Amino acid sequence: MSSEWFNRPDDERYLSLDDLWASVKGRSERSRSRVVQTADIRVEAARDNPERLHLMLPKAEAPVGPTHWAFGQLASIVGAPASYLRQLPAPLAGINLQYGLTNHRAEQLKTFETEDGRTELRAVTGPDYGRIHDFELVEAVQRIAGNGTGDTRWKVPGVLDWSTGVYNPDVEISRDTTTLYASDRDVFLFLVDDRNPIEAGKLPDGSPDLYFRGFYCWNSEVGAKTLGMASFYLRAVCQNRNLWGVEDFQEIKIRHSKYAASRFAHEAAPALTRFANSSPQGFVNGIKAARQQIVARSDEDRADFLRKRGFSKAESGKIIEKVLMEEGRPPESIFDFVQGITRLARDKTQQDARLDMEGRAKKLLDRVG
Repeated sequence: MSSEWFNRPDDERYLSLDDLWASVKGRSERSRSRVVQTADIRVEAARDNPERLHLMLPKAEAPVGPTHWAFGQLASIVGAPASYLRQLPAPLAGINLQYGLTNHRAEQLKTFETEDGRTELRAVTGPDYGRIHDFELVEAVQRIAGNGTGDTRWKVPGVLDWSTGVYNPDVEISRDTTTLYASDRDVFLFLVDDRNPIEAGKLPDGSPDLYFRGFYCWNSEVGAKTLGMASFYLRAVCQNRNLWGVEDFQEIKIRHSKYAASRFAHEAAPALTRFANSSPQGFVNGIKAARQQIVARSDEDRADFLRKRGFSKAESGKIIEKVLMEEGRPPESIFDFVQGITRLARDKTQQDARLDMEGRAKKLLDRVG
């Protein structure tokens, strides 16, 4: 989430779901998809700019210009390195692409063209690509979140004030604070129910341990990524959109295969609605049970507990250190160990290693959930 916030330019940031929907819906209405024979595609340098390539598609009235993303897709499909082709003069790159298309073993491609002053080729995929439009995901979110600005319980998140340690759910939605994004190749949304916190026990100082629900979802109608959504409970969101205290993380991913639209309608969209309307009691009971289940009372117990779950000596030391720093005491309960493992996972730079460690933390909670 923090990476999305950090990397999005202003023109990819939206202040409401209505504005986001209008943008991606309008783009979809100006687009069309069709299956063409690869042998019928012609690649040529643009007449008005010899350094740009155009494609002539069958029965098209005018040439189409591929986007940076579509050019990479086309190069990949014909087995040519896109980075190399981009360094060549356009006529020479066109000759290479034309040769690849003429000799492409698969006879058909699916194109996705958008009219916006000129016709742009935004995607080139296999003929069985199952497109889920970006606006369809936004509409599914709107059904539970309205405008995403507080007209329902689901909204753009507030901000954790580091000077006081207090989370403020009521922050003005601006280009800097919004978590609603869309580019020419994807859409990403993050919303929370942070005005309705859930108490899941007590913190070491006796204050309530408060969580709230959140979810983020993403899609790319041009094939840059899967469709997916993740739901979870969390303690806070800071100014740079790092998520703190994430628990009970659940994720659904749908590849844009032939039956992707059907899976979205029957699996992903209903799952989002179920989470939005579900009772948090199961989560609260799981946290309380994990706090009560003491599994280690000595340093030897702690090392043995972690070693049996595949953690190295170095990792075990770091997990214990994380809990000591946060709680002021070494881990004793299942919940303590889950917290330490989760915090160590955030330090992992490689996504696979981070997800593996988060998965092991979830298994511990599942034991008592």
